[in-house]
Amino acid sequence: MSAADAIADRFFSMTRTERTEPGEARHLAFNVLLDVERHGAHADQRLARALDASNLDERDRRLATLMVYGTLARQLTLDHSLAIYGKKPPAKLDAEIRLSLRLGLFQLAFLDRVPDWAAVDSAVGLAKSRLPHAAGYVNAVLRKAADKGLAAPPSEPSGRRTVELSHPQWLVEMWSEELGDEEADLLMETNNGEAITVLRALGPRDEEVATLCVEGRNARAGRWAPQAVVCPGPPPERRGLIAQGEASQLAVLLCQPKPGERILDAAAAPGGKAAYLATLAGPTGEVVALDPRRGAAADLLDRIAASSPAGESARVIPAEGRIEDMSTNRPFDLVLVDAPCSGLGTLRQHPEIRWRLSRADLEDLADRQSSMLAAASRHVRPGGRLVYATCTVSRRENEEVAEAFVEQHPEFEERVGVPAGLETAAPLFDDKGRLKSLPHRHGTDGFFVARFERSA
Repeated sequence: MSAADAIADRFFSMTRTERTEPGEARHLAFNVLLDVERHGAHADQRLARALDASNLDERDRRLATLMVYGTLARQLTLDHSLAIYGKKPPAKLDAEIRLSLRLGLFQLAFLDRVPDWAAVDSAVGLAKSRLPHAAGYVNAVLRKAADKGLAAPPSEPSGRRTVELSHPQWLVEMWSEELGDEEADLLMETNNGEAITVLRALGPRDEEVATLCVEGRNARAGRWAPQAVVCPGPPPERRGLIAQGEASQLAVLLCQPKPGERILDAAAAPGGKAAYLATLAGPTGEVVALDPRRGAAADLLDRIAASSPAGESARVIPAEGRIEDMSTNRPFDLVLVDAPCSGLGTLRQHPEIRWRLSRADLEDLADRQSSMLAAASRHVRPGGRLVYATCTVSRRENEEVAEAFVEQHPEFEERVGVPAGLETAAPLFDDKGRLKSLPHRHGTDGFFVARFERSA
């Protein structure tokens, strides 16, 4: 059973009197998708705000979440069939009609527990509430889809994979070049699945896992990072646990911060890594958290304070600006460049990213990343460490940036090997000692981490 069906099964296995009618969930999902499409909103942030403002019970919240993420992830697959059955490209339809059709077809094609009549009827109702004249068109297209199923993909291999796996062609080609066809297909299929919730325990992990299990959450210890907790459903809102992916936690541990060190997080927003660095550096340490957004310092400090054990963390100094413009008379023991990137390693949490990027964007991002890394290197003391991290799966942003940096900065040497204490995470490292986590192989986000040490 797929992750989508598993959630739907939990929802639809209840009697009608045991649950809220799912119409509200569909309307909420529709409004979130409309904001994502029209205004470029981030799906996870927009959905979280909508759910917080709603009166939906837990089952309806799960259904709304499933429809938002599933419809975005399977968008190309859905649009291929809609273009054939509707005899016009969905891109030429009004957004309200396009989204009504996508939501309806997603339920027909990917949620076996949703009756066909309910999927069609709800989509027609959404269209009628916005553009009544188009309700008949939505009804006709979805009834045809209910009768025939998804339309056959193109016979040509490249087009077939693009449609079946619902990723833009440039991305299918790039990952096939870098990973091989079979591995690329596994990655893309994983990207279309349900995102997992991972937390970082601020105290003893076993105690937090036990408490969550007592509360009815099917929590377990993470596989790779020592403080990671995997917990289905939305993150619990209580002190002692914060949302932070397992690969993100490993990126901090690879910095190997030591008590009392002076540390620079050169791109600190939203603050999760800076908070973890502060915890590991201890009360005698110091973390400068740099954020380029104007007016972001106070917000960043609040986030970091909420994500660190009280009284046990380093002093955190928020700073505004770009690393390229930063000046200081005191070099740092450790500098982390968690660079802005394409985010292609996080498509389960951010499925809309794939439709907003082009291969040319990766070139622009790589130039920015190289600039940040070079600027950050000036602030590392002799014998100090520089760590470069991204949450993407892209040679252009990862290996090529790291290799170009070493060529252009002979005063730095790349560190190799698996650090002591992280032996259990050895499968995530390549033969050069770089962390390269992949969603389909390791169950984490796609991350890359390279480490350098300054010799002079």
